[in-house]
Amino acid sequence: MENYRRKLIGFILVAIVSSGISIGVYSLLNNTGFASTKNNTEIDGGFARPVGYAITSHSPAIETDFTKAAESTVNAVVSIKSTSTSKNQYPNMQQDPFFEFFFGQRGGGNMKPQPRIGMGSGVIISNDGYIVTNNHVIDGADELEVTLNDNRTFNAKLIGADPYSDLALIKIDAKDLPTIVFGDSDKLKIGEWVLAVGNPFQLTSTVTAGIVSAKARSLGMGQGQRGGRLGIESFIQTDAAVNPGNSGGALVNTNGELVGINTAIYSETGNYAGYSFAIPTSIVSKVITDLKQYGTVQRAYLGVSIIDINSETAKQFGIDAQEGVYIPEVEDRSGAMEAGIKKGDIIIAINGIKVKNAAALQEQISRYRPGDKVKVTVIRNKEHKDYSVVLKNRQGNTSITKAVNINTLGAAFKELSDKTRKELNIRYGVQVDGIKEGKIQKSGIRNGFIILRINNNPVTSVNDVEEIFNSIVRSDSADKVMFITGIYPNGKNGYYAVDLNDTADPK
Repeated sequence: MENYRRKLIGFILVAIVSSGISIGVYSLLNNTGFASTKNNTEIDGGFARPVGYAITSHSPAIETDFTKAAESTVNAVVSIKSTSTSKNQYPNMQQDPFFEFFFGQRGGGNMKPQPRIGMGSGVIISNDGYIVTNNHVIDGADELEVTLNDNRTFNAKLIGADPYSDLALIKIDAKDLPTIVFGDSDKLKIGEWVLAVGNPFQLTSTVTAGIVSAKARSLGMGQGQRGGRLGIESFIQTDAAVNPGNSGGALVNTNGELVGINTAIYSETGNYAGYSFAIPTSIVSKVITDLKQYGTVQRAYLGVSIIDINSETAKQFGIDAQEGVYIPEVEDRSGAMEAGIKKGDIIIAINGIKVKNAAALQEQISRYRPGDKVKVTVIRNKEHKDYSVVLKNRQGNTSITKAVNINTLGAAFKELSDKTRKELNIRYGVQVDGIKEGKIQKSGIRNGFIILRINNNPVTSVNDVEEIFNSIVRSDSADKVMFITGIYPNGKNGYYAVDLNDTADPK
């Protein structure tokens, strides 16, 4: 068990944060622009084609001369500096009643906020400044600074982020930038040479080489940032050296085509130890398309529970198959149930593409949107059967959702003055400073209410309210609620639930 835990902890995300170092455990485009090559038409039989962009024909080079690939990609890989302000240097002490008993209401709350600097990489995917990177590179940042390979520096704005896939899309105000063309990660072969391009340890334009060690690799990293599970785990595993700072950088083939975004390494020290993992472009393409078009990912679901087939599960469920994904449960009113898929079926292909395990199945479904129709091939009673499934979203319908901002709460917020904190004997909080028609009003919160905690997270600034709101809205939880606790200026406590389930309104 101890060895298993050590192995699990060994997978880490490869961005580095200084000033209090925190390392998390855990184009396609040519010069014609970002949105000109989207590919979402139907294939034979009316089934949906994966959402994304046109890709080049993938033809692995036989020779091992990497100079052309390196020269054509280093200028399109950037360094990303993310800056955030730590609200509380000793959060555990501040929340611990035992600490307060002996030391009073001091802790870290009175200490000057310390800046936290994160360094990662990104890939330019359009000549007008769109850049793809990892979500964990930019998560929680107050400022984003991008440095190009020619040392030009730009401030960047966040277009959209998806913690579920650990991808984010940012943009800088620049033109005529070098880009990397998307390759076809589906056609990568085990043993094929690849290059990792990024900025490890703040060393710019670093290129390392390795081979594809495995595909559709699931790491079982469990809980991701902010308590959310890193849901899509279908990584390209390579032995190209990747270190902290490489997060968000490019994995390219020997033709210089982007085939993945470097994300994690296996290590017990925090540095490279022989294995690195990248998100394949088959997933990247769909996610960034949605982030640019809608501001949020249009995530489709089959509506089934899935289990990998191995000797143990085969014996447990009486499975007479060596590959595929076993279905122990089918959700009510799901697309799978409506199509006729049943408990005990074994999924072996999506739209004719073979799926050997749960990671490969997740990767295939992640390419589609709610409302898309896919052909699911299953084995039932040793017979192959095809089913036409209309994919749905988490809410059980096919609506397209759009991103929203905190304005939908219908309230303004302000920081607490020192005088107010002393009068109410509190260390932190954010005050509601104006209410109009919206979700805050519907919950019963009145103007002047001081928010102390949201979903049990301390609220020390207006930025905290926005971060928690965005985290809830972007999550895949079927029940999106802000549970708010606080106090009124007269000393009366308040407890409220703000329903966010319809925040992402259908377009």
